[in-house]
Amino acid sequence: MEPMRLTQFARGGGCACKIPAGELEEIIAGLVVPAPGADVLVGLDDGDDAAAVRIEGGVAVLSTADFFTPVVDDAYDWGRIAAANAVSDIYAMGGDPVMAINVVAWPRELLPTDLLREVLRGGFDVATQAGFPVLGGHSIDAPEPIYGMAVTGTADPSTMMRNDAAEPGLPISLTKPLGVGVLNNRHKATGEVSEEAIASMVALNRDAARAAVAAGVRAATDVTGFGLLGHLYKMARASGVAARIDAAAVPYVAGAREALAAGHVPGGSRRNLDWVRPHLAAEGVGEEELILLADAQTSGGLLVVGEVPGAPIVGETVAAGSLGSGVLLDVS
Repeated sequence: MEPMRLTQFARGGGCACKIPAGELEEIIAGLVVPAPGADVLVGLDDGDDAAAVRIEGGVAVLSTADFFTPVVDDAYDWGRIAAANAVSDIYAMGGDPVMAINVVAWPRELLPTDLLREVLRGGFDVATQAGFPVLGGHSIDAPEPIYGMAVTGTADPSTMMRNDAAEPGLPISLTKPLGVGVLNNRHKATGEVSEEAIASMVALNRDAARAAVAAGVRAATDVTGFGLLGHLYKMARASGVAARIDAAAVPYVAGAREALAAGHVPGGSRRNLDWVRPHLAAEGVGEEELILLADAQTSGGLLVVGEVPGAPIVGETVAAGSLGSGVLLDVS
């Protein structure tokens, strides 16, 4: 029998199946109301990676949830990718994970539960690698398979990284290469596996986050479904700065350009580019290059305003209202 291809049981895949950023912002508009008495450090206002509240003793408690449909056909790898992606939100804010619970939807009449066990095993193994326990969760019978985690972490409020703390005149670092969106789309269409893409997606952002905090970085986010341009735009808008990207300095996973040339572009990547285009100056930069910069990533790296040892510098923050060549995001 041919092995079951999990990606064929879902319309989307990975973080490319996110609700478009602009549409999501319209949905939650007007819902930014902190609970009475809550010491909220980070809420819905700027669409940061995780929520943060200060509790007794001054510690910041971080909370996030992330789940998606299969991004690869291998059940164990999907579990690993989903877990690494979920805990990334904690690392993106400079925190440490404390615990997680699973979030599962499974079409019981279509897929054997042995596959679900492999998904969960992948998630448990990454959690063990990261040093936090998985203590239960919730599951439902549903038309499409979905897996992810809700993760709780802690951080020091004085060193916590946020997406509204970027200042002009600083370098922008990227800790993982782009391109897994187009490679995952090719995998869904053809079954061709990119081991480089899987290795990138299962890699934890823990060490990069710790290095960033140690270097005094205060502004960061992770690059997931809204692509580099989408997440950078959110950070620039929240911080009141502009950002210039050197397209030639951005690293890509091997095979990404070939997958793009073959037409394997997630719909989410095109929606990302459409969303940021009104704020984009990209003289001399081709449409295909912009698609890659907006490529919907799953479990991508950290986008850091500052230098991270070993990570390439791909641009700089500049004052709002700046003009220049290359790829410039300006929210003025």
